[in-house]
Amino acid sequence: MPTPSLSPAASPRPASPAKAPFDYDEAFHRLRLMLADRPKAAMFDLRDRGYGSPFEQLVATLISARTRDEVTTPVCLRLFAVARTPAEMAALDEPRLIELLHGATFPEPKARDILALSRSIIEEHGGRVPDTMEGLTAFRGVGPKIAALTLGVAFGQEAIAVDIHVHRVTNRWGIIAAPTPERSMAALEAVLPRRYWIEINERLVPFGKFVCTGERPRCSECLLLEMCRQVGVTSAR
Repeated sequence: MPTPSLSPAASPRPASPAKAPFDYDEAFHRLRLMLADRPKAAMFDLRDRGYGSPFEQLVATLISARTRDEVTTPVCLRLFAVARTPAEMAALDEPRLIELLHGATFPEPKARDILALSRSIIEEHGGRVPDTMEGLTAFRGVGPKIAALTLGVAFGQEAIAVDIHVHRVTNRWGIIAAPTPERSMAALEAVLPRRYWIEINERLVPFGKFVCTGERPRCSECLLLEMCRQVGVTSAR
């Protein structure tokens, strides 16, 4: 399947005669095979453990910001054993919430943001988490990635959540050429089939951690090598 064209500001790397055209369906099929035995991305792991409500996903994604998945999941499990709803969360005092967030990065500001959004959901939204990008990003501490993950994982809405792994891998594949995660989100919306908008984060977080790593990616082990343009790869395993 040929790669769709992008705007001039985010043009993908031209196809090389030595590389196959990028086939999205085949790529995601191979990603599932490669990652079958790898740890899941934290938000999808929590969803599969039964913590998939919009509020749980919103809080968990906020906690995950700049925190490794290996830390995020146990912190969220500890927190959700105490509070799983806006009312239960808002009833916690700030020192107790900071204690429950121990291990995550920036527990103090995250505790303040979680308490503030919990109260706002109760007082301004009738106890329901907003289901729009605009509504979610109106909360302090909630950016486009957090909002997109909440919309995708909890609400099932087609939204592309771009973290550092999604940004790096898709630019390395050569399907987009964007300088920042925010620009990558817009570029991917132009080329990625909508059926993969949610799944791309689920697959590329573990793929970026274990295979297509930041330094010396494991290209020799990758089932996508024949279609990957390897943009910027100077040393690989």
